[in-house]
Amino acid sequence: MNRQAQAAVLFLLGASLLHAATTDLYLRYVKQGLRPLVLVSGAVLIAAALATVWYERKRARAQKQHEADEGSDKDSGKDSGKDSGKDSGNSSDKDSSKNSGKDAHAHAHREPRISWLLVLPLFALILVAPPALGSYSATRTGTALQEPLAYPSLPAADPLRLSVVDYAGRAVYDHGRTLHDRRVQLTGFLALDRDGTPYLVRMALNCCAADAQPVKVALTGRIPPVLQPDTWLQITGTYTPRRAKDPVNGGPIPFIEVTEAKPVTEPTDPYDESWNN
Repeated sequence: MNRQAQAAVLFLLGASLLHAATTDLYLRYVKQGLRPLVLVSGAVLIAAALATVWYERKRARAQKQHEADEGSDKDSGKDSGKDSGKDSGNSSDKDSSKNSGKDAHAHAHREPRISWLLVLPLFALILVAPPALGSYSATRTGTALQEPLAYPSLPAADPLRLSVVDYAGRAVYDHGRTLHDRRVQLTGFLALDRDGTPYLVRMALNCCAADAQPVKVALTGRIPPVLQPDTWLQITGTYTPRRAKDPVNGGPIPFIEVTEAKPVTEPTDPYDESWNN
């Protein structure tokens, strides 16, 4: 891979990052708050690519000028060689031949071929838009529910829209004190435990999709008769003190008494970031 190819790869990778950050594609990889960093990263890569092209053109012009100067020096050497004798001329030609051979050897040196591996993440970013983590990961990872630092006052809406993380935290650690006599509305994807227990799940992020962990709410009451994992549902229901232990890590899983459930489309941002805000 020569410098021009390296610049092309850097430019395409930077352009891909800018495209991802100016659309919703970046949400498949990192949390929403990291969007400015993705934009800056793309801009830096494009700037590096343009700087590489400029440097290479400058070096090529300098090399051409150097070769032109060497050519004029050789012509001068030949003229002076005729006056000073054949021996000195032969010695000068040998030295020139050695120097040009060294230059040719230096210019023939290539960068390692392993550098072409830089193209793989580029193709992955352009050609493959990975789906958000779903029920497969959720049923094989223990719940990551954490105790909230505080319980802000809830609006007087009916039904009350909450995130899965917020509902689970209030139901477990606040014992549902702010949820009594309230109709609650949650949105998440469906996952089925090994024994068939249905969970409404949202994957929570710290930084990026690589560290996503599930927060689960078990469903009881008027559950849909046909349950398809990874189906996104909007659940309306009420708080119940019933709880279960996650079979993976023994973490607490609260229940919700379902009164209504309907399928919805996957949201633009499929991950839940409210647990560390």
